Amino acid sequence: MLNERRSEVLRIIVEEYIKSAHPVGSDYVCKKLKCSSATVRNEMMYLEELGYLEKTHTSSGRVPSEEGYRYYVDKLMKPKNITGEDMLKLQTIFRNNSLVISDTIKKSLEIISDITNYTTIALGNTARENKLKKVETVPLDENKILTMMITDKGFVEHKNMVLPSDISTKEVKQIVDLINKLLVGTPINEISSKLEFEIKPIIPKYVKQHEVLYDAFYTAFSEFKEKASEVHFVGKNNFLNQPEFSNVDKVKDILAKFDNINNIKTMKEENGGINIYIGEESELDSDVSVIKTKYNYNGEEGTIAIVGPKRMEYDKVVGILDYIKNHFENTK
Repeated sequence: MLNERRSEVLRIIVEEYIKSAHPVGSDYVCKKLKCSSATVRNEMMYLEELGYLEKTHTSSGRVPSEEGYRYYVDKLMKPKNITGEDMLKLQTIFRNNSLVISDTIKKSLEIISDITNYTTIALGNTARENKLKKVETVPLDENKILTMMITDKGFVEHKNMVLPSDISTKEVKQIVDLINKLLVGTPINEISSKLEFEIKPIIPKYVKQHEVLYDAFYTAFSEFKEKASEVHFVGKNNFLNQPEFSNVDKVKDILAKFDNINNIKTMKEENGGINIYIGEESELDSDVSVIKTKYNYNGEEGTIAIVGPKRMEYDKVVGILDYIKNHFENTK
């Protein structure tokens, strides 16, 4: 356990490096602590010996090590309260009663990404955990309809369908009624199979143009299954805005890991609270940190993860996630 002065030296260096992305010298720490440069240099040397600070090749200053960030996060950091402006942005989304749960979560991610300039990810329930609640269609013009597929967890998919002009709205309604009668309550990942073996054999009795309509709805549900299972990203390319990721190959490597769905699924948070994974702990890259939390929003469970450089504003991100998590869990 560090004494008060050493803790303060480490806190100053971590927070200044997070802000500037430049190694922090003893002169800067001296000004902050109002003590002699010899005292500060000795303390910095001691922190380096403990493994909390590292020397760079290009500067006489120091940067936090992975262990230094961990000590800062666990012992020194105080979460920042979310600003009134940022709170207002999120409240605008939370109070929009026209949004379904999945859209509220996605729009919240967009705001988090905008506030932090980091990548935000939502891992929701899988298609197995979402069950079909209802299918609705809205005519758009002569041969176009908007199909809405809604799950019991509030997940909604909109699909524009272009149909032959000789298919009547009555026939479309008949197949929608059939789907709602036979498939409501079915897990999304089982719908394609039920369409094939339960709807397809009987659809000719109800609809003349059965093959065209069957194919259109089969395709729509197959795409819906994929979307209900996928992770939602916002700000994937935000890494390009961080100075430590000026190497294009490094950014490509991280983005390739994002594209591997199995990599991302392992980010699902099983523990309670807000959890911070620094560098190697992130299992993405040694220069990346991930802050994650589970949420439960009106019965919809999932994980929100914020991915950024190891030089992340941990206090700000934890404050934002804490605010969102509390809102979701206190919403009835």
